[in-house]
Amino acid sequence: MTDWLSPDEWRAVVLSLRVSLWATLASLPLGVLVAHLLARRQFPGKQLLNGLVHLPLILPPVVTGYLLLLTFGRKGPVGGILDQWFGIVFAFRWTGAALAAAIMAFPLMVRAIRLAIEAVDPKLEQAAATLGASRPWVFATVTLPLILPGIIAGAILAFAKAMGEFGATITFVSNIPGQTQTLPSAIYAFLQVPGGETQAMRLVLVAIAVAMTALLLSEWVSRAVARRIAGQ
Repeated sequence: MTDWLSPDEWRAVVLSLRVSLWATLASLPLGVLVAHLLARRQFPGKQLLNGLVHLPLILPPVVTGYLLLLTFGRKGPVGGILDQWFGIVFAFRWTGAALAAAIMAFPLMVRAIRLAIEAVDPKLEQAAATLGASRPWVFATVTLPLILPGIIAGAILAFAKAMGEFGATITFVSNIPGQTQTLPSAIYAFLQVPGGETQAMRLVLVAIAVAMTALLLSEWVSRAVARRIAGQ
């Protein structure tokens, strides 16, 4: 593939994989926690939390990117503190692309995991609790193994969504070749240049291949884990 793609194209592919991987891994623990809260807990503000989680699906991606820029930019309330106190910068960095991708993919991850949790019979968890198991132990030994296929499916769906994220990313971190230019941004850039259709098509084929691989892998892993759990 290194011979088929130019160095600039290859950098865009590698950066997209890097951004998507970090976006998925960093948001997965929070995704499991939020999904469990929404599926099993009743608390004031639950509907507000549910709305905030799904808001990126409804808002235009450019709006999400602009809000990220206002919040996590160097002069933003959060970005300013992170920059001055910890030296962490998100705006116009690949880390910002990962943050934008994570936020855009988070609703899909939470939804997949929440559906898996809701499919678990609460009586199984209650039975373990009556035997003296604490809530964290019940979750770790009963709930988590049963929802593992849903977690895997949610993570891979989030990864695929992160790979295709464009609007929020380009608004928050721009389109800097070699630094913030992800696969969708590179396709967009090539389409703005006369004669760039061939390069754009190569990247489109790469994007399709990665997306199909992610979906097939999600299906295969989920079924394998489900069969293992059923066998136990």
